[in-house]
Amino acid sequence: MSYSDWFQSHGQKHNTIVAKLSHLSDEEIIAYFRFENMVEAEPDFCPLYAQNKQCHEMEDLNCYLCACPHFRFDNDAPTIKSHCHIHAKEGKTITHEGITHHDCSDCLLPHRESFIAQCFDRDWFEVMGGVFYSN
Repeated sequence: MSYSDWFQSHGQKHNTIVAKLSHLSDEEIIAYFRFENMVEAEPDFCPLYAQNKQCHEMEDLNCYLCACPHFRFDNDAPTIKSHCHIHAKEGKTITHEGITHHDCSDCLLPHRESFIAQCFDRDWFEVMGGVFYSN
């Protein structure tokens, strides 16, 4: 699955959940996306939920963003498909068959509620709009 395919699919799932929570405040919506609640309330949101497994081992994991708005990808780029726009120190790259991808697996930023609150929007696509490659 390409980055853009995942992006569209995940964004639709995300916005469907938020739409049914329209009666909640922004803070309550952010709280709803805590890992412990999502495993129970939205088991189809993430494939790891079926194993009760977190994508990052951390306390207070929040799944609101799932991805980071600082991630940049370009499916059409010949060799570097993705990078971190803020050059987070936790980031690294993986190169396979001459193609480089950014690896965010050690970065916890998008799973912290304080960060989510800073960039919050009820429309996931608005928050994540910058992920499409731009110089």
